[in-house]
Amino acid sequence: MQYPDPLVRGRLVRRYKRFLSDIEIPGTDGNVQVTAHCANPGSMMGLADPGATVWLLPNRNPTAKLDWRWELTEADGTLVCINTSRANTIVGEALSAGKVPALSAYSTVRPEVKYGKSSRIDFLLEEDGLPPAYVEVKSVTLRRPEGGDPQAAEFPDSVTKRGAKHLDELVEVGKTGARPVMFFLVQRGDCTHFRAAADIDPAYAAALKRAAQNGVEVLCYMAEISTDGIVLGPSLPLDLD
Repeated sequence: MQYPDPLVRGRLVRRYKRFLSDIEIPGTDGNVQVTAHCANPGSMMGLADPGATVWLLPNRNPTAKLDWRWELTEADGTLVCINTSRANTIVGEALSAGKVPALSAYSTVRPEVKYGKSSRIDFLLEEDGLPPAYVEVKSVTLRRPEGGDPQAAEFPDSVTKRGAKHLDELVEVGKTGARPVMFFLVQRGDCTHFRAAADIDPAYAAALKRAAQNGVEVLCYMAEISTDGIVLGPSLPLDLD
C-alpha cells in the first residue's frame, strides 16, 4: 500500500470523541491547527499523548467533512499506523499476491462477504479442491514498554465485545468444514511476538484461546511502515497462554 500523497508531519494537540483529533502542522505563516479524522475506535494507549509527532494525509474525497486523516504516530522511536482501516488493505494486497504462505494456494480473494449472524468476513478465499478460508483481520498497535512483557504486541487495547463475537463465529464456520483464520496485523515494527491483552479484556483473551483450541488458525504478521507506504512484513510468534 502506497500513500497517494506525501504525508505531512505535525504535532498532536489532542484526540477527542474517538474519531477526531486536533493537530498542528506547518503553514505559510507559521504553524496552523487542523482537525483530522482519527480512524481508530480503540483506546490508542500510548499513541495519543499530546505533543506526539504524527503524520497526516490530505483527504481528497470531495464529500469528506474533514480535510485531513491521521495516519501515523511516532511512539518510542517507532512509526505506528493508527489508521485501523489500513490493515485490510495491507493484508488484502498480500493475500492477492500470495505473500502469506499458509494461504497462498487460494487464487480468489473476496472482501467483505456476509456470514454468520449479520456479520461480514474481511476476506473469503476460494480455490477449487480446497475448503473456503474465512479470514478475519485485526489491526494491532498496542505495546507496553513498562508492562510485564515489554516486547509483546497486544490486542485489544480496549474491551471489544464485537471482537469476541467474531471469534465465536469463526468457530462456527469451522464446524461447516470451512477454514477459519484469525489474522493479526501488528502495525508497528518494535515487537517480537504477539499475545492477548488479558488484563484489558479477559473475555476476548478467553475467546481467542477457545477459538484456537477449536480449529481457528491464528496468524500474526508485522507491517513494514514508512511515510511512503506500508507492506506486509515477517510473521511473529504467538503466545496464546
